[in-house]
Amino acid sequence: MRPTQAGVVVIEHARRALGELDRARAEVRPSPGIVTGIVTVGLLESTADLLPGPLVAALARDQPGIDLRLLTAYSGHLQQWLDRGDLDLTLLYDMDSTPSLNAQPLVRERLWAVAPPSACLRADRPVPFARVAEHPLIMTASGHGLRALIDAAAARARVDETQMDVVVQTNSMQVQKRLVLAGHGWTILPGVGIATDVANGTLSAAPLCDPEVWRSVVLCTPRAGRTPPGVEVVARELTHQVHSAVRQDRWPSAQSSMRARPPK
Repeated sequence: MRPTQAGVVVIEHARRALGELDRARAEVRPSPGIVTGIVTVGLLESTADLLPGPLVAALARDQPGIDLRLLTAYSGHLQQWLDRGDLDLTLLYDMDSTPSLNAQPLVRERLWAVAPPSACLRADRPVPFARVAEHPLIMTASGHGLRALIDAAAARARVDETQMDVVVQTNSMQVQKRLVLAGHGWTILPGVGIATDVANGTLSAAPLCDPEVWRSVVLCTPRAGRTPPGVEVVARELTHQVHSAVRQDRWPSAQSSMRARPPK
């Protein structure tokens, strides 16, 4: 039996109350100088291969009292979870600070054309958007921020929607990559999301050009209320890990907010 609307509201309030109780218990400090607490972090799905391992390792080494919880999704879902209090901080993209939200710019990165290895795409040979549009396309579902960037690029390249053969839309980056590997078409993704696949030779990829397409990744936290020490610690470490990945060229075709930014 499905719960009524009122029942859903009660369940949601009860879930949040239990979460706050867990948080209060976790923030009891066992000794001076030890930061404790539950910290729930949202990571963009495209960063799932790059950031979790170093972040977890650093916090386990330096802040073992923090109970870290990681959730991955597209930017739109992460923003919804942050707005309703399910996340303490999250990575989003193309987001500015608002009266309810702090947004700290971290990195800007280009979008890439992604194809099977047989296409022989290369990082040092950017691909015009019009050429990508000549192939069947596996696209992010309409309504997602990434799809909005791609649609805007198509308009700038004067590629009409009717000229694009979109064979399937999905809300999963892993599904997009698997369908490309299976030969169903090309796709467009952030470089960070395909770095491992390109290094392994399972996919080929090249930055988009004519036009270039950039997205800005930001670290977002709510403005309201007291920021627990654990959230501040994790935010600093996540910022460090992002900038380190860019400096060490582990984040393809990207520039951190500490470097000069490319033109829009």
